[in-house]
Amino acid sequence: MKWNWQQVDWPNFTYRTKVLETLEKQFLQESGVVIGAFKHLRDDDKDTLKIDLLSTEALKTSEIEGELLNRESVQSSIRRQFGLQADGRKVPAAEQGIAEMMVHLYRSFDKHLSHDMLFEWHRQLTNGRRDLKEIGCYRTHADPMQVVSGSMHDPKVHYEAPPSKQMQKEMNAFIKWFNATAPGSKNALPALVRSGIAHLYFVSIHPFEDGNGRIGRAISEKAIAQSIGQPSLTALAHQIERGRKNYYDQLASASRDNELTDWLTYFANLVLSAQKRTEVHIQFLIDKTKLYDRLRDQINARQEKALERMFREGPDGFIGGLSAENYIAIAKTSRATATRDLAELVELSALKKTGKLRHTRYWLHLPAYD
Repeated sequence: MKWNWQQVDWPNFTYRTKVLETLEKQFLQESGVVIGAFKHLRDDDKDTLKIDLLSTEALKTSEIEGELLNRESVQSSIRRQFGLQADGRKVPAAEQGIAEMMVHLYRSFDKHLSHDMLFEWHRQLTNGRRDLKEIGCYRTHADPMQVVSGSMHDPKVHYEAPPSKQMQKEMNAFIKWFNATAPGSKNALPALVRSGIAHLYFVSIHPFEDGNGRIGRAISEKAIAQSIGQPSLTALAHQIERGRKNYYDQLASASRDNELTDWLTYFANLVLSAQKRTEVHIQFLIDKTKLYDRLRDQINARQEKALERMFREGPDGFIGGLSAENYIAIAKTSRATATRDLAELVELSALKKTGKLRHTRYWLHLPAYD
């Protein structure tokens, strides 16, 4: 069986334009909604959104590859790089590296893609690694670059990338294509089409010894940001991780042919879902401000501390809801006081209550949260 890069039409990708036109229009409309909503945030909430989404994307793009990182460490590193107040924790190398890459992506979204930019991302992504021979450069090893599963004695090959000797040629062509199809250029492509092709094209080449998936997703984010003229803060990796098996199935199917309508339709819907999540997150922060304004001078320090802890969980909320035991631990108070405080927050419509007795749970009472 031949892979996409072995076909005579590589890399002249084709797709059915009509199928994607509606999705492209929806993307542009939703982009306007997100940008408009973002403008209504206070400056501190804008920083909160930026840190929350960048750190979540850093965590999720790593989780897709089976690497679990520490959220607090990633957020601390991102905050320091933006010049915001951060705790003094020592951040591990992996968390520091992915944070640096996400901030670099955010700040350089409008810059042309280059070999040096990709090499810098790879160095950041592999910060602290000692098991890789080639860091900050394309692979040169003679062994086939394969995506496999199963045992060492009976491996299943899901994909085999072009040999290392072709890397410079393939990457020269990829970078030239990416920059030539940017908004405003003669050969500009629609936003979702360019982002989707860029991701598949890059991971099909698989130019690095490791980290190709994470860098491929960063390139897709860069394409989205360039299409709207500002950092996108699109929760793309979050949506991919939620359907990780389907993501890999779609990639495997698309790697056998250079007609990409099915892949681009799948990818476009991913981006639209990610946009919706960002929109919900923005509304969540707007609702938070409105709630605090309404509750001003009506709640005590314990209640405020508990609400702030719940808001830190974002739109996904406290897993399983807030229990009385949670409140006691957060507010450092007695059960009787906790019961009274929670009842007051329900009466003020700051929280809503579900369940009874030991199954009682409390949830933020916000439109976006609901």
